[in-house]
Amino acid sequence: MKTVQSNKINSIMDEAKRQREQAKVINVEEEKVKLVIFSLAKDYYAFHGSDVKEILPAGKITYIPGSPDFILGVINLRGDIESVLNIHKFLGLPDGKPAGSRRITIAEKDGIRSGILVDSVEDVIDMPVSSIKPPISTLNDSIKEFVAGEMAYNNMNITLLDAGKIFKKITG
Repeated sequence: MKTVQSNKINSIMDEAKRQREQAKVINVEEEKVKLVIFSLAKDYYAFHGSDVKEILPAGKITYIPGSPDFILGVINLRGDIESVLNIHKFLGLPDGKPAGSRRITIAEKDGIRSGILVDSVEDVIDMPVSSIKPPISTLNDSIKEFVAGEMAYNNMNITLLDAGKIFKKITG
């Protein structure tokens, strides 16, 4: 009789332990970060979603004479004048797609706000922070200083750019 009770107690204890372990697995929520994935010259890049305030179709950009070649000009965004950067030239990349699918991402970081022309916006995702790895050491030198990390998404290698570092380089 004592053995039957002992087996029953052990069975109950084992079941309670299994349920506690299962609850641990269920309750774990990995920290995620929102990313805006876009294409530039047939490669894929991303900005932190917190840095991107708006995504617009590339409309009329007014050229400003005497501006550096990486500044395309300005746009009127509901009465606010925003500069538009040609990130292709800034990163030493060839120009991308024709105007049809191009987008302007309005980015803001460290008190600086500007439009950034991209070839297309591919997706806006929530990516686990643990999926973002340090940049590879063989990265092109013209891009390396602006990279915050890399990750894989849908069988594509995505390079995470830091908008703050880009703006800092522009403002000197």
